[in-house]
Amino acid sequence: MSLFKARNWWSTILGEKEEFDHGCLCLANVDNSGNGQDKIIVGSFMGYLRIFSPHPTKTGDGAQAADMLLEVDLRDPVLQVEVGKFVSGTEMLHLAVLHSRKLCVYSVSGILGNVEHGNQYQMKLIYEHNLQRTACNMTYGPFGGVKGRDLICIQSIDGMLMVFEQESYAFGRFLPSFLLPGPLAYSSRTDSFITVSSCRQVESYKYQVLAFATDADKRQETDQQKLGSGKRLVVDWTLNIGEQALDICIVSFNQSASSVFVLGERNFFCLKDNGQIRFMKKLDWSPSCFLPYCSVSEGTINTLIGNHNSILHIYQDVTLKWATQLPHIPVAVRVGCLHDLKGVIVTLSDDGHLQCSYLGTDPSLFQAPNVESRELNYDELDVEMKELQKIIKDVNKSQGVWPVTEREDDLSVSVVVSPNFDSVSQATDVEVGTDLVPSVTVKVTLQNRVVLQKVKLSVCVQPPLELTCDQFTFEFMTPDLTRTASFSAYLKRSYTPSELEGKAVVSYSRPTDRNPDGIPRVIQCKFRLPLKLICLPCQPSKTASHKVTIDTNKSPVSLLGLFPGFASQSDDDQVNVMGFHFLGGSQVTLLASKTSQRYRIQSEQFEDLWLITSELILRLQEYFEKQGVKDFACSFSGSMPLQEYFELIDRHFELRMNGEKLEELLSERAVQFRAIQRRLLTRFKDKTPAPLQHLDTLLDGTYKQVIALADAVEENQGSLFQSFTRLKSATHLVILLIGLWQKLSADQIAILEAAFLPLQEDTQELGWEETVDAAISHLLKTCLSKSSKEQALNLNSQLSIPKDTSQLKKHITLLCDRLAKGGRLCLSTDAAAPQTMVMPGGCTTIPESDLEERSVEQDPTEQFTNHRHLTADTSRPEVSPLQGVSE
Repeated sequence: MSLFKARNWWSTILGEKEEFDHGCLCLANVDNSGNGQDKIIVGSFMGYLRIFSPHPTKTGDGAQAADMLLEVDLRDPVLQVEVGKFVSGTEMLHLAVLHSRKLCVYSVSGILGNVEHGNQYQMKLIYEHNLQRTACNMTYGPFGGVKGRDLICIQSIDGMLMVFEQESYAFGRFLPSFLLPGPLAYSSRTDSFITVSSCRQVESYKYQVLAFATDADKRQETDQQKLGSGKRLVVDWTLNIGEQALDICIVSFNQSASSVFVLGERNFFCLKDNGQIRFMKKLDWSPSCFLPYCSVSEGTINTLIGNHNSILHIYQDVTLKWATQLPHIPVAVRVGCLHDLKGVIVTLSDDGHLQCSYLGTDPSLFQAPNVESRELNYDELDVEMKELQKIIKDVNKSQGVWPVTEREDDLSVSVVVSPNFDSVSQATDVEVGTDLVPSVTVKVTLQNRVVLQKVKLSVCVQPPLELTCDQFTFEFMTPDLTRTASFSAYLKRSYTPSELEGKAVVSYSRPTDRNPDGIPRVIQCKFRLPLKLICLPCQPSKTASHKVTIDTNKSPVSLLGLFPGFASQSDDDQVNVMGFHFLGGSQVTLLASKTSQRYRIQSEQFEDLWLITSELILRLQEYFEKQGVKDFACSFSGSMPLQEYFELIDRHFELRMNGEKLEELLSERAVQFRAIQRRLLTRFKDKTPAPLQHLDTLLDGTYKQVIALADAVEENQGSLFQSFTRLKSATHLVILLIGLWQKLSADQIAILEAAFLPLQEDTQELGWEETVDAAISHLLKTCLSKSSKEQALNLNSQLSIPKDTSQLKKHITLLCDRLAKGGRLCLSTDAAAPQTMVMPGGCTTIPESDLEERSVEQDPTEQFTNHRHLTADTSRPEVSPLQGVSE
């Protein structure tokens, strides 16, 4: 940022919503007044032409009415304005205005009035040329060395140079190898035109070469002529600058020396007449416009360069002499003599901010006041400090450090799940095998206390559960309003969800006096969908591969009372057995012991045990709370089912690796497909027909392989998502069993959930295995570490997909082993307690020295699990699947 700001001498805003460019500004004595003062001529893309003669104003005053001499609506966009000797028979200055399809030359004259505001200015059209091609820019000068008059050269969009000898059209020439128009300038000393082509080369063309070259109207004949005919347009010299140019200016000290200045996107160049670089300057910012001019000292050139940071830099050759801050980004800059003030800098922005400024600084008139010196009474300061500390202490005791917010009172959210199914099911596009998939209505009620803005309700459930609508918008323009949103939930796909809980999240803004737009806030409410939404009652199964036994400290409860919606049998002997059939196809059997206060859950699928187990514990807790029993507790004394859990991990990891291989094959086939297409395209474009050599057959076969691989990738992604859902269900079950086994608190269970369930969605870039492995390794090296050496180990900060799951399974086994030896889960690193105490339970521990020295190829769970049967209490007889009282 500049240290000094540009001093505003005069400024104004031109029109409303008008646009300007670097060719729309010109300074000259356009009315040929006797005092020789310059006028400011500005044209806009809206077609307005304005002429100003600024007068100095007081600080804070804007432009006066007398400053604008003339304002004319030309009805066509003004591309460029120039002032020169454009009329034959006179050397007076005239105004040339370039439109997209027209060139007009005007005379500007003023009639002196009787009073100051009576002066009248008018513009008179002298002549105009209608252009056959769309114009881009123009330049003027004494082409060919003529005396006392200026000729005009216009460059069109398609690369044609049109030369006008004042009132008559001279000739037109096409630039060779033209693509896009660049800036154009004329050098009177070398009598040549200089431009920058699309090849990023500065090119110079002699006027004599242009005049004697083949006319543009005979361009078709030119293409048929030979290169040595002498009538082609030949470039005088070229210089590759390696970037696109924004503008070109030519500055001459005298008739014997001149310099060509080119402003690039990152550099500006000073060239000699023959195209050699005199010097160049690399810019550290993006320029917007520039203006070179001769300095007071002979032999040096000053250059004004504006940039997109609203700063104007002044260079003397390549040395920065001054930098000043502008109130806008300039697109055009000029220097002139206004009201007998020489060297006024005139800048124009693209939105019409016109300012006349000068360089300098204002003197600082501020003087620091004298500080009153008085002696300090330390006794009074101590008394005052004690009083203030007492006030602060009382305030902290009464209301705390932070002010109490009333966020909960702003908006109340309640969710009610209907106990009955919808009379007409709202399930659509379901993939469940049953004929009719039920749906249940969920109603969310919002009630506000104050005015709220941008209230949005978002509802989410775990897949494969689906909602008929999950986004709602409300307006609470007045307090104490009630809004209700109703939607239905149902099971969409044929597998079991990992959770039945859902969330209703409301985001809103509460406006305040200081912030009318509102303070953003979020409030959420959880709800639980009924179990009968995803499963139906069925006959209990006698055979099961996976079993879990939960112990309680209270008398057994009738299952018909706990699950009234699943009472399909009327036999009193079967009140302790109940069957559940999930809509996805699997079955779960629940048995209650009549004497031993135990419950058993068994199923053919390990992950399906989770929902019934959690539902059983939840309903038992609710039942005993209604009975007034406060010391109800559940426990688990069997072996941890790690072998079954590891099989699900391996299945999920296998699908991940399979997806990675399929994506690699798909990428290879896509590269092969594009290569065959290029070969075929080359054959088809060849002028000489050649046989395809079975490239079409190869293209068709590759296309079929690409389609088949894409289908396989899509199918694998669906299987991977389903496997991840089952893995989450099994993970929930393992966490529950660990919590019951070691009697963990809610905070410790939360740490386990954060470590085992860090992801809501599984991807190839960041998968479940590497994330969980890093989290468990962190726990083993911090709160569950054996010594300070393990705490000093650094974790690998980069997560990548592992080669196999042996390391992860080893860490999970080690975690359970250290928890069995008295490990305590906490987030602080200094909680590593000695692992000596063994918690009660039926788990057979493994010596850690043997476990950690064991090779990766061995299975670390052989001594830790009891294979498929999960009830490890061998002192008690086996419970019959359909008789819970045989003990």
